[in-house]
Formats: sequence, structure tokens, C-alpha cells
Amino acid sequence: MEEYVVLISVLSFLFGLVAAFLYFNLTAQNVLKRSKETAESILQEAKREAEAKLQDAQQQAREEFTRRREEFEAEIGEKKKELRIHEKRLSKREDNLDKKLDVVTKKERFLENKEQKLQNWENKLQQLEEKKQQLIDEQNKLLQKISGLSREEGIKLYLSRLEKEVEHEAATMIANIVENAKEEANAKVRRILATAIQRVAVEHTRETVVSTVELPNEEMKGRIIGREGRNIRAFEQVTGVDVIVDDTPGIVVISCFDSVRREIARRALEKLILDGRIHPARIEEIVENTKKEVNYIIMEAGKQAVYDLNLSNMHSKMIQLVGRLKFRTSYGQNVLQHSIECAHLCGAIAGELGLDVTLAKRCGLLHDIGKAVDHDMEGGHPEIGAILGKRYDERPEVINSIASHHEDVPQETIYAVITQVADAISGSRPGARGESLERYIKRLEKLESIATSIPGVRQAYAIQAGREIRVIVNSEKINDKHAAKICRDIAKTIEQELTYPGEVKVTVVREVRVTEYAR
Repeated sequence: MEEYVVLISVLSFLFGLVAAFLYFNLTAQNVLKRSKETAESILQEAKREAEAKLQDAQQQAREEFTRRREEFEAEIGEKKKELRIHEKRLSKREDNLDKKLDVVTKKERFLENKEQKLQNWENKLQQLEEKKQQLIDEQNKLLQKISGLSREEGIKLYLSRLEKEVEHEAATMIANIVENAKEEANAKVRRILATAIQRVAVEHTRETVVSTVELPNEEMKGRIIGREGRNIRAFEQVTGVDVIVDDTPGIVVISCFDSVRREIARRALEKLILDGRIHPARIEEIVENTKKEVNYIIMEAGKQAVYDLNLSNMHSKMIQLVGRLKFRTSYGQNVLQHSIECAHLCGAIAGELGLDVTLAKRCGLLHDIGKAVDHDMEGGHPEIGAILGKRYDERPEVINSIASHHEDVPQETIYAVITQVADAISGSRPGARGESLERYIKRLEKLESIATSIPGVRQAYAIQAGREIRVIVNSEKINDKHAAKICRDIAKTIEQELTYPGEVKVTVVREVRVTEYAR
């Protein structure tokens, strides 16, 4: 019984294995079949996509080909148009060349005819020349017989006469040209100066070397003087001026040759009077503050002058010196106003002559810059001004204009001449200088009389508004050494007998003149 159970179990196991094998085999076949079907469907889909992409690529290729062909055809069309245009131009040029060739051919024929005619004329002229030469030879022989001179002698005589005639005509022509040039130059100079003077209009005021300060009452004079004069002494010592307190009611007079110090003193005294506290310590404090104030005013005046004249690149020290001229006078004329007026005149004259207007204005403004420090440095103001110009890097034209505007040194540029002219115009305006006409004429007459009173002096002329005297001596009686002695004697006599500001230049001229007249 147990054997049957085991057999049945074995058979059941075998039958299960067979059934499982068949099941798995059938399942595998189904999976394989489905895989084949999936693969075929994927392959079909890939083929369809490939065909679609191929069609798209072919379509794009056809479109690109069509576009390229159209562009190529359009480009070919443009090229053809250009070629047709060039062909037309070439055709026109060929036609023009043909026409020009015809014209040239006609001209060549015309020139050949002219050449032939000229050749005929040359032949005729040669024949006439031969006849003329024969006639000249015959006339020469006849003239030699009549005059008794050879041909060479006759030519020399004729040339000598011709030379004299030409020299006379040339001299006459040169004289006429020089005279006309002088007249034109004088007329042009008058026109330029008149135009420059008309373009510059300034007010003229005369200044003095004293300033007055009004007092609120007479008791203030005692306070200004102080106990035993200590206040007035301290004030004069600090400011460097003279304070005159006299019986004149209501005023105190401040006197000083340096207008800057005088202005500082005037302002300081007015502040002390307003403050009421007048003692040496307060005086020193007020004067020190006033100096700073006046220095600021000086700098601003210099900057304003430079700005008004449109000048640039000027050293700050030079601008300060220009401002100092605001408190400097010459013959009662304010030197800053005089310098600004000269600058405008120089600019106007330079503009009329076509020169550098800015440079001319610079020369005019700085020509009297030496007067700003002439109380502190030795020498005349032209020399001092030239030193300052070199120190503060001014241009050579400006330096020469400063140094030569009183002819102390030779004038090297046209700007120096313009500066001298402008200075003379500004200084000689009516009302510009404080000296009266009567005193001015008397001083000039006195200068000339001092020079002419010395033996050997032939003529004397006072020029440059009395700042220079030119003396001409007799060259037959006076030698060079004697002329130098006469110059020194005149200068010493002027120093002893005349009172004048600044300096007077004495120039002695000794020359030999030879004159002939052609009649």
C-alpha cells in the first residue's frame, strides 16, 4: 500500500513537471510572439518617421535650392544690369573719343596750315631782316662819315647818355614813391590813432599825495594826539605816514608819498575814530587788520583789471603788483587807470594793424608795473619793470615794451612802439595829468633854456612830457669827450634848479651832416 502511494506521488510529480514545462513553454512562445510583434511595430514606426524626416529634408533642400537659385538669378540680373550700364558708358566714351579724334584731326590740319603759314612768314621776316641789316650797315657807315666816330665810340656815347637819363628818371621815381609812401603812412597812422582814441573812453581824475579824515568833533584831535603825543607817534611809527593835526576845523590830514601806506593809515584812523578806543595797542591791532584788508583790495583790483582785459596765465605776484597801481599816482594820474587805458589803446591799435591784440594789451597793462615798487627798489621804473617781467616769466615782447617805453633801451618789436604811443596818448589827454598847462610849458621852457645856455649847444628839445631832453651840439666845435661832459653838466643843472617827479633823461646828439643840392 505504501508502494502505491509512493508511485502515485512520483507520477503526480512527473505529471506536474510536464504540465509546468508545457505551461512555461507556451508562455515563452506567447512572450516571444508579443516581442516580435512589438519589434515589428517599432520598426514600422521608425520607418515611417525616417520617411517623414526624409521627405522634410527633401522639401527643405528643394526650398533652399529654389531660394539659392532665385538669389543667384537676381544677382545675375544685377550683374547684367551693371554690365549693360558699363556697356552704355563705354559706348558713350567711344562716341566721345571718336568725336575728340575728329576734333584733334581737324586741329592737326589747322595747325599744319598755320605752321605752313608761319614758315612762309619766317622766310619773309628773314628776308626783311637781311634788308634791315643792309640798311643799318649803310646808315652806320654814313653816320661814321658824318660824325667822325667809330661804331664802338658811338655806342659808348649813346649808352652814357642813356644811363644818365635812366638815373635821373629812377631818382625822380624813387623820390615820388617815397613821398607818396610817407603821405599814405601818415594818413594811415592818423586814422589808426584816431580810431583807437575814439574806441577808448575813460574818466580822468587827478589825485594828490595827501588824504583827509573828517572828525566828529574837535575833542577827537586831542584823543588822536594822546597824552604827550604817544598815540600820534605810535600811529605814525606803525603806518609810516605823517599825521598833520592843525587848526583846520573838523579834519586831520595824512601825508605820505606811498599811496598804499597812506590808504592804510586813512582807513585805520577812520576805524579808530568810530571805535573810540585810541591807544598804542589798539592802534597796532587796527593797522594790522587794515593792512590785510588793503592787501585784499589790491589783489581784487589786480584780478579785476586782468579779467576786464581778458588776459590769462599771469603770475599771482604780477597781479598783486598790478593791483598796487590802484594806489599809485603819476602827475596826479592814477597809474592803474592809466595802465588799463594804455592796454585798451594798445589793443585797438594792434587790432587795426592785424597784430596779436591780447599780447598788445598785456604790454600796455604792464608797461608801468615798475611804479608799484619804485619806492623799494633802485632805478627807474622801466628798468624795475623789466626786472619784474623777467622774474615772473613774461614774454620777451612784454619785457622789451616795459623797458623801452621811455627809450631807455632800443625797441625791438612793434609792440614796444605801440606801447610807447599808447602811453603818450594816455598821458597827454586833457585832464589826465595834474600839472597845469602853464606850469607844464614853463617847465619845458626851463629845461630847454638850461640846455641851450651851455656853449656849443645848437638846439634842445624837451620830449616825453618833460621826462627827456634831446640836445644837439655843434659837431665842429664839440668833440665826443666834450659832449659827454655837456650831458653831465645839463643833468646836474636840472637837478639843482628844477623840481620834478621821477627822473629826466638827458640825451646829447653829436652828428655830422653833409647836404648837397642838384639843380
